[in-house]
Amino acid sequence: MTTPTPPPPPPAAAAHAAPSARPGRLARLWRGRPDDAPWVRPVFLGLLAVTTALYLWNLSASGYANSFYSAAVQAGSESWKAFFFGSLDAANAITVDKPPAALWPMALSVRLFGLGSWQILLPEVLMGVATVAVLYAAVRRRFGAGAGLIAGTVLALTPVAALMFRFNNPDALLALLMTVAVYAVLRALERAEGSTQWLVAAGVAFGFGFLTKTLQAFLVLPPLALVYAVCAPARPLKRCGQLGLAGLALVVSGGWWVALVELWPAASRPYVGGSQTDSFLELTFGYNGLGRINGNEVGSVGGGRGGGQGGGWGETGLLRMFGDSIGGQISWLLPAALVLLLAGLAVTWKAPRTDPARAAFLAWGGSLLMTLAVFSFMAGIFHEYYTVALAPYLAALIGMGAGVLWEERTRLPASAGLAVAAGVTAWWGWVLLGRTPDYVPWLRWTVLGAGAAAALGLLAAGRTDRRFGLAVAGLGLAAGLAGPFAYTLETLSTGHQGSIVTAGPAGAGFGGRGPGGGGRGFPGGGELPAGTPRTDGGQAPDGAGRPGGTQNPDGAQPPDGMQPPDGFPGGGRPQDGGPPPGPGERGGMGGGGLAGLLGGAVVGAEAKAKLLQDADAYTWAAATIGAQNAAGYQLATEKPVMAVGGFNGSDPSPTLAQFQRYVAEGRIHYFIGGGSGMAGPGAGASSGSRISAWVQENFSSTTVGDATFYDLTSPK
Repeated sequence: MTTPTPPPPPPAAAAHAAPSARPGRLARLWRGRPDDAPWVRPVFLGLLAVTTALYLWNLSASGYANSFYSAAVQAGSESWKAFFFGSLDAANAITVDKPPAALWPMALSVRLFGLGSWQILLPEVLMGVATVAVLYAAVRRRFGAGAGLIAGTVLALTPVAALMFRFNNPDALLALLMTVAVYAVLRALERAEGSTQWLVAAGVAFGFGFLTKTLQAFLVLPPLALVYAVCAPARPLKRCGQLGLAGLALVVSGGWWVALVELWPAASRPYVGGSQTDSFLELTFGYNGLGRINGNEVGSVGGGRGGGQGGGWGETGLLRMFGDSIGGQISWLLPAALVLLLAGLAVTWKAPRTDPARAAFLAWGGSLLMTLAVFSFMAGIFHEYYTVALAPYLAALIGMGAGVLWEERTRLPASAGLAVAAGVTAWWGWVLLGRTPDYVPWLRWTVLGAGAAAALGLLAAGRTDRRFGLAVAGLGLAAGLAGPFAYTLETLSTGHQGSIVTAGPAGAGFGGRGPGGGGRGFPGGGELPAGTPRTDGGQAPDGAGRPGGTQNPDGAQPPDGMQPPDGFPGGGRPQDGGPPPGPGERGGMGGGGLAGLLGGAVVGAEAKAKLLQDADAYTWAAATIGAQNAAGYQLATEKPVMAVGGFNGSDPSPTLAQFQRYVAEGRIHYFIGGGSGMAGPGAGASSGSRISAWVQENFSSTTVGDATFYDLTSPK
């Protein structure tokens, strides 16, 4: 069996042609490489244009998307210190629970063009388009333009990718950087003695990936390092030296920020959100590190219980990515990707050690399998949208595997491999579409029939007319992409807000959809009356939920252990003598309990006007328990609002003594009751409870809409 080879370089005569004979820059951009078929570059540019148009369509429907990160973006656009640290507010009380690299492009956009949904989300769209372009470039270098176009199309139409490349969580930037890292490693493998420069570039991508989402960026580091160590054409000692330099580049590009944060005097920087000791290293290796693996995340919504079946985040195991809540996000072509990975390795098995085609299968396949294994068995916090990390690896394997087997289609094993991939994809699409039976019900059987016909045709593709083979291959590709394309269109047509979001139609996942959506299936998922103001200044349409987005399914409960601790506003103990809010009700400031943890507060005109009154005379216009609630008020007023306890309300920041000092110094105007404390064990739980009790005991309250305001400048 033969392996794919890269296209030959342009003839020397053409390369040294007289300048007058060369086409202009625009013509070269449109034409592409001289040795490419005339259709290649126009189709590639068309793919990027269509991807851009799809991802931009209806972009503002998501408003501020995840208000937690949008508030940090707004703060970073106002204060360079907040920009550097990733603070939740411009007065730098506390940071987000991630490093800030993903916030920087959005904060620069808002600084240049003002605060708004488009200004925040447009950089995410551009990252998505760039990821498609880098993936195409990586695949086409070794496997041809057709394979690259298939890979790019699969990525663009993966439902969870369409969701996260239009959302302001860190995952979009992480997916781009990991795709760049694999591309750089493959470029390094092409050189006769390996390429130190390209390997160092991969190290830099990993470093900035760490500054995007800490240790998740390192999931694919072991397989990529192993592939280079084994397959690089350089001598063993040189390979080790090159890997060492790449590691140094990783440490420098990811460690400079960490060193500054750890060495910076704690009194003059914001508290490190998500940690219990004001340490980014603790955050990295605890809450955002090993805690995600073993479930022992002190201060998290799961209570730091550890172990168990996903720690309250769903069943773990080999089939986790195919389950009811996750399957429709990512797994449409996952069986085919695994089949094509095995087929690609079989085709290239007898190639030399340094064969770049086999190395590509090992690099993309190793990245997919490593990430898949960790996601399948991690017992800590796990959300469906995390699976966007799998999308580039999966898409690459689809394009590469299809390209290799197509070239070998005259051999029965290769045509059988194509047939199996098409058949299993059609069957699995039929299964997934059956989980949302009310959504385009005719598509389910169409996919199954077309896929079966394509599988039968592909068996004979190598022994029939080429046009027939192309037709059945196109039919198989269309059948495989029909389901994810339908889910992607539904994703694009619907706004997504809150901390837990999912792609596709209702029932395709667990998270929130629609304006104000936070967490489908969580208490607090009731509906707002039509016309209720949102934090982005819009109105909630009929049936639009505040945090929760859609109504709770019958009997839906929050994951095990996710209950607010007694004494927190919006938690288990009655507030101001009244009963705690029930499921679907809005407690305190419109976001109590788990609903307030997952989505920002709904801010009415009266509350906004009250906060803006003399706001410039204070460091913080207000303080409240929980970052999402604080974010809602901050985005509505563009004034700093202190998030007591950070995201979960569990961080010990500020302490009661610090809060009392701020109040005595006249730095905080209001305390807003009814926050979203959902903490597990941790110092922050008692800190927030004591602050709340002290405020209620010493300051009179007034009701503004459905929120309780305490004027901290007017003690009882």
